[in-house]
Amino acid sequence: MGPAEAALIFAAGIAAGTINTVVGSGTLVTFPTLLFFGYAPVTANVSNSVGLVAGGLTGSWGYRHELRGAWHTLLRWMPMSLLGGVVGAVLLLVLDPSAFEAIVPVLIGLGVALVMVGPRLSAWTAAHRGGTAASGALGEHSPQRAAALLVGIFATAVYGGYFGAAQGVILMGVLTTLTSEGVQRLNGIKNVLSTIVNAVAALTFIIVAPEHVNWAVAGLIGAGALIGGVIGARVGRWLPPNVLRAVIVVIGVVAIVRMIWFS
Repeated sequence: MGPAEAALIFAAGIAAGTINTVVGSGTLVTFPTLLFFGYAPVTANVSNSVGLVAGGLTGSWGYRHELRGAWHTLLRWMPMSLLGGVVGAVLLLVLDPSAFEAIVPVLIGLGVALVMVGPRLSAWTAAHRGGTAASGALGEHSPQRAAALLVGIFATAVYGGYFGAAQGVILMGVLTTLTSEGVQRLNGIKNVLSTIVNAVAALTFIIVAPEHVNWAVAGLIGAGALIGGVIGARVGRWLPPNVLRAVIVVIGVVAIVRMIWFS
């Protein structure tokens, strides 16, 4: 790995840490970057998952004020993220690597699409819950809605453990649709739950398939994401969302074209 490559991977880690904290689709920066430098998709995905844990930790800590009063509910939701992350990581390891390589363009495309429709999804959910936004504290839901929340969090965690691109976008869609909390608190919850998924998936990869972890790559992404999480929590909320989304979409499309063109 040359200095230029290392610098770009480190920079991608900073961007991903920032974007994950603010929007939740930083993998769409780091993963295509690793593919561009020729890393195998499974190795890129695993190493990326290991590295991005650091950004999740700093990003979650940065939202600690928004999370006041939410920890009781988080403790009920965390097991779903933990279990789903393990299931997703195991699926990545047991399924044929060629199947993952074939589906990666589709997964990146799905992530890009979710980033693009994110504002409309948020507007739609806000409109449909507008009449009840002030009714009940976080976690006070009907049994049906509580069950739907657990299923949605688990399914998102499985996806996150398997691939992870736009996991935060999907999770925010679930939370904003099925709860009546404010976006800032939900974003903090999203950061915590996504970090749990990444951490348990990374631990699974390290224990079960250490040969897929490129520690140089994971270290560079981790160092960058650690900084990015701080940036995202402190100033990222004032960055123009459309600028972040545009960058993600461009990088994602370039990655899809490259994978299809050179496959």
